[in-house]
Amino acid sequence: MTATPPRVLTIAGSDSGGGAGIQADLRTLFACGVHGCVALTAVTVQNSLGVTGVSEIPADVVAAQIISVAEDIGVQAAKTGMLASAAIIEAITPALDRVGIGREGWTPFVVDPVSASMHGNQLLADNALDALRGLLFPRATLVTPNLDEVRLITGITVKDRADQRVAAEALHALGPEWVLVKGGHMWDDPECLDLLYNGREFIELPGPRYDTKHTHGSGDTLASSISSALAKGATVPEAVRFGKDFIVKSVAASYPLGGGVGPVSPLWRLDR
Repeated sequence: MTATPPRVLTIAGSDSGGGAGIQADLRTLFACGVHGCVALTAVTVQNSLGVTGVSEIPADVVAAQIISVAEDIGVQAAKTGMLASAAIIEAITPALDRVGIGREGWTPFVVDPVSASMHGNQLLADNALDALRGLLFPRATLVTPNLDEVRLITGITVKDRADQRVAAEALHALGPEWVLVKGGHMWDDPECLDLLYNGREFIELPGPRYDTKHTHGSGDTLASSISSALAKGATVPEAVRFGKDFIVKSVAASYPLGGGVGPVSPLWRLDR
């Protein structure tokens, strides 16, 4: 027998194409050497061309999964992905508090506010966005929105690095301990600059911009790799730097899949 590895709980939806959602989370967590647990929020009908159907898990069942896993197995970090509805967000909030997940508890909590499609279209209803802002952001150790999600959550359209700082301040005002504003969608910037902010200091994390369309699951992979480092005891800046390095290498290893957008790949770690 070997020692039990750190555990990370992902609260997210399923991607039947295997490129994003809990599938991306679990393979990233495995590649990072932690045990992944799941609270499933929704089942999508999805392939490389897009999503054609969504079936939500009942909100009380989502909350019960969190409590069941945390009270028996225990988790050293937790993250969210697609939460699907205001009802689910409202149901999981007391469950998170009960088991100590969040900045007021003992378990770091990464909120990846999945609310926009790869084309920038709104995925969450307005009341679910309100629940994200009012219930989950104040409990978050870290939030990791892309620029389309920044626009939906704050109303700020980020076009350059100055806008990125304004957005980070607006997001931090909603209550999270740390904010990571991802810069992958600043298409005119020659780099992919992610900006980390805690209300006092800005930390810039530059990275290369690869000429590839195959970036499905990049947000899930980044948030999961950050969560794995937090579960191992890293500070937030240390964990985000680890996640940045991990996602850069995963984008470099991305591959085509089906007729549309392929996934980023943590499989590069198997070559080490």
